[in-house]
Amino acid sequence: MQWTRAALAVVLAVSTLPAQAAEPVPVEAFAAAAKVSSPRLSPDGAHIAVSVNLGEGNYAIVVYQVADMKQTAFLRMPRYELPVQTYWVSDRRLLVAKGRMIGSREKPLPMGEIIATDYDGSNQTYVYGWQQSTRTRGIGRGYGYIDGLPATPNDHFYMRRLSHDSDRSMLYDVDTVRATHRLVADIGVRDLAFVLDPAGVPRFAWGTDNENHHLLYEANAEGKDWQPVPPARVGGKFTPFALTGAGDAVYALLSVDGGPASLVKSDLSGGTRTVLASDAFGSVGDVEWNAELQPFAATFMHGVPRMVYFDPESEDAREHRMLAQSFPGMYVTYANHTSDGNLSLLYVYSDRDPGAWYLYDRRQAKVSLLFAAREAIDPARMGERRYFRFKASDGMELDGYLTLPEGVQEPRDLPMVLLPHGGPHADGDRWSFDTDAQFLASRGYLVLQVNYRGSLGRGYDFEEAGFQQWGTRIQDDLLDGVRWAIAQGFADADRICAYGASFGAYSAMMTAARAPELIKCAAGLSGLYDLEVFTSKSDAASYAAGRNYFARTVGSDPATLKANSPTGLADRIRAPVLLAHGEIDKRTPYSQAVAMKQALERAGNAPEWMAVPGEAHGFYKDGNNAEFYRRLEAFLAKHIGNR
Repeated sequence: MQWTRAALAVVLAVSTLPAQAAEPVPVEAFAAAAKVSSPRLSPDGAHIAVSVNLGEGNYAIVVYQVADMKQTAFLRMPRYELPVQTYWVSDRRLLVAKGRMIGSREKPLPMGEIIATDYDGSNQTYVYGWQQSTRTRGIGRGYGYIDGLPATPNDHFYMRRLSHDSDRSMLYDVDTVRATHRLVADIGVRDLAFVLDPAGVPRFAWGTDNENHHLLYEANAEGKDWQPVPPARVGGKFTPFALTGAGDAVYALLSVDGGPASLVKSDLSGGTRTVLASDAFGSVGDVEWNAELQPFAATFMHGVPRMVYFDPESEDAREHRMLAQSFPGMYVTYANHTSDGNLSLLYVYSDRDPGAWYLYDRRQAKVSLLFAAREAIDPARMGERRYFRFKASDGMELDGYLTLPEGVQEPRDLPMVLLPHGGPHADGDRWSFDTDAQFLASRGYLVLQVNYRGSLGRGYDFEEAGFQQWGTRIQDDLLDGVRWAIAQGFADADRICAYGASFGAYSAMMTAARAPELIKCAAGLSGLYDLEVFTSKSDAASYAAGRNYFARTVGSDPATLKANSPTGLADRIRAPVLLAHGEIDKRTPYSQAVAMKQALERAGNAPEWMAVPGEAHGFYKDGNNAEFYRRLEAFLAKHIGNR
């Protein structure tokens, strides 16, 4: 890494002029990655650090003085490396966990390397990682994960050490100046997360085993003598995440009988508790923290985000309501606070706005714009994301979103794109800005997204309902959503296409095979198309937990896998197909796309083809994203037209 004083232009406001109404929003506006992300205030509020995308695989951490926004340091990271965790561990010291541009652009692959530096670029330290010196550091090489910070900043942090050759979970108190490590917790079970009290004593640890069973352990008041906690004692899946300031109670997520997770406050035994936020349909999605590092509200993310204040008349609740009212139609959350509580960093976004960060000064009662995530996006030209619920054909209640073209209030007989999310056992679609959906809506399409069974966010039973249903019931949910949109009069039944990435690409091909009368074209980006090969050749199959995941969620019977693979159903896909794939993809290997292409060619339905060298699971380069969007736009216009 190299520190310089190089000048860097960071966008402080959305400054682009809106285009004429008759002109579509340029493709480049959607293809461009966010230029800034993850800003963090120092504990004293004197500095702010932000991750900056310089383009062409180059990232940097930039530090500014808050008073005048003058740059104090510029950390250029090696090409294709970027920060995935950023924290201040004292007023002057910054901690960064590195990742690599492998995997999707939204979820780069953490490298397990942790570095630290002062706000001016001095005193750089390689804190931990695979380059660790066993002679000087004492605990050996490994993979480090930043697991938390002391209540009072002191240049230390808590680090989980992960290792492929260890079946233990180890937590260390790490000094970022000396790069020394002190073991504070050690349990003979791998990959557990720890929860510490305000004094830094570990009290709980939780995780899952290779069969996805929830694990919970507790320690005594000295952080020793770890014992498993019986599920019967806590009444369900109990996941602690913080202790109260006094350390005499714990905040946790609680799921009973496989249902949605509520947020509870409990005594340390887990047996006596108060429900602070609960919803029968979906789990708590986010938690709001005050300057004392205590939670004061929870948010439910199904539909427009809905915040539940634990005490609606508390000072924290009143202040947050005031801030939210200052940004009508937006969602306001705290990114972090200064130690004295005077300054807070706000993150504000909506369904039409990718988001911006503001500085809130309590003494001056002033809010100031600092950074906009994506300056090329004009929220006024984006479409509304409208929440809906409907009943699937078997009676299961599902939800999802319709993204409407700009200016459309009542959609009627519009051409529609079905846009399934990836995973499948991942967070479902949400109300926040969705680049694919907004791009398609800007081209005149109604966009349908369904949170099919198997999606996260509604409890384990809902997730498990999608296990070994990848090609069957999950696809039925998506097609039921299409039929619902047609029955409502929103979509033109003769102009419907399916497009998705990763598992979404799989679903695009599967829905085209299962309902050729509905799906008039199908497009897939970085897709998986042959389940038997995918579950053995994906990088996720290279470790035991991944193999167990595939056995649990996909199955292993060759005949069943073939029957639920688009490559085996190519002769049923009568719609035109567009396939795009990165040639160095390890998650859904490039060979998956080649196999799909060959299967379609044998069936007499040769697809449009876009192979991209140097890209992996999704495209990092803006130019490649722009070219894909152009190809997708032309493909859709050719086969289902537009408004």
